[in-house]
This record gives sequence, C-alpha cells and structure tokens, in this order.
Amino acid sequence: MEAQKQLRTRPKRRVVMRQRWEQLLFVHWEVNPDLIQATLPEGLAVDTFEGKAYLGLVPFFMREVRPAFLPSLPWISDFMECNLRTYVVGPDGPGVWFYSLDCNQPIAVAVARHLFQLSYYHAEMQADRSEADWVDYITRRLYKSSLRHREKTSHYRYRAGSEQTARPVAPGSLEFFLIERYQLYSSNFRRNILYSGQVWHEPYQVIPAEVSVLDDHLVEVAGFNRLEQPPECMHYSAGVQVSVYGLKRC
Repeated sequence: MEAQKQLRTRPKRRVVMRQRWEQLLFVHWEVNPDLIQATLPEGLAVDTFEGKAYLGLVPFFMREVRPAFLPSLPWISDFMECNLRTYVVGPDGPGVWFYSLDCNQPIAVAVARHLFQLSYYHAEMQADRSEADWVDYITRRLYKSSLRHREKTSHYRYRAGSEQTARPVAPGSLEFFLIERYQLYSSNFRRNILYSGQVWHEPYQVIPAEVSVLDDHLVEVAGFNRLEQPPECMHYSAGVQVSVYGLKRC
C-alpha cells in the first residue's frame, strides 16, 4: 500500500499526453487470485487486498485527448472507452493490467496499440444522458474475424448515488486499493518484453454508484466464466484531468 501511495507523486519526467476522464463507473468483482495469476505475463504477480483479487470494469468518456504539445481537436480528441482490468505487482511496483480497452475512435486504438502496447479494440459505442443524470452506455466490439460475439452489445446504465457526497477514498481501504492506481503494465508478447507507464492526476472524488443495467459480456470475452455473484463494490467519479507519461522497459 505504501508503494501505491508513492506512485501518486507527480513524476519528474516529460508529459507525453494530456486528457480528461469523465463520468467514470468503477465496477469490481472478487475473483480467485489463482485464476488471475494464470492470465498474467511473466514478470507480473496478482495484487491482492486481504488475500482477495479483483476484476474491474470501467466505462467512461475521454475528453480533450492530445499530445502534450498540441491542442485538442473535437472530432478526434473526444471519444468513449471501456476497459476491463485487474491489479498486479511488477518490477516497478503495483499497477494495472488491462485485459481489454474498447474504444470508438480508431485513431486512438491504433496509436495506443503501437505506442503503449495495450490491448485496444475498435468498438461501436453510444451514450445517452437521460433525466435524473442516468448515463446509458452501450458498446459493441467490432471483430475482424470472429463471428462468435459480433452482434453482442454490452449495456451499462449508471449514475452517481444521491445519499452521499463525493470525496477521496481513504488510504488503506479497499476502495483506495482498487481506484487509486497510477501505473500500468503492458507487454509485447512477440518479443517477450514488459513495459510500465505512469499517469498523474488529482485523487478521484468518488461516490457509491447506482447501477440499473450491468452486462458482464466483456468479462466472458476475456476468458473468465460469467460472474454469478454481484459486484463487490461500484463507484462513480465525475472525472479528473490527466497527464500521461511515456512507457519504459522493465
């Protein structure tokens, strides 16, 4: 946990990208740590909280995504993203391992795959914001060859809970373990190379989320059995301004 706190310090390196993440839903299920470990590349170990491992599903909106030295362009810089992830410990400390990142901006998919070695997938995505602040978030991955999941959509309907006030999560809590993550790992499997990368932002202001529709299709596609148990916890954040730093080889 102490290493996780240290990663919250702004890196003394050159920022390569700037962006804003908005209207994030964090959904987490408890999963057998052995199942997680079996999916990880060499050099990474499953990270646990009180002996428990977790899968996280995070739909959200990317805004003003741009290289640090250029302005944002509305028709390129604003799009949707939904990631499926778990939590690991690697050579550079605790971090996030992404099973998939679905995105409806093909340029962003190509750049992230090439520059950050991440498992991005092009998807058709749409969102409607209805009365009472509900977000209807729908995604359908565009497969090039497989017909198995081609017509399957994933649907999430969520909003911030109304009974509490958004605030930072407490260090040492399960919520801190799951949400306050500032480092990712990625891998070039062909060359067997592991990379780490960092982001920086102010701590999330979070609140328990209300979720009326929750599809775990992306969990199944990642190779896990469909989850019968309900999520361990669900949180909402209005968003953060983010600085992104370049990858480094572990």
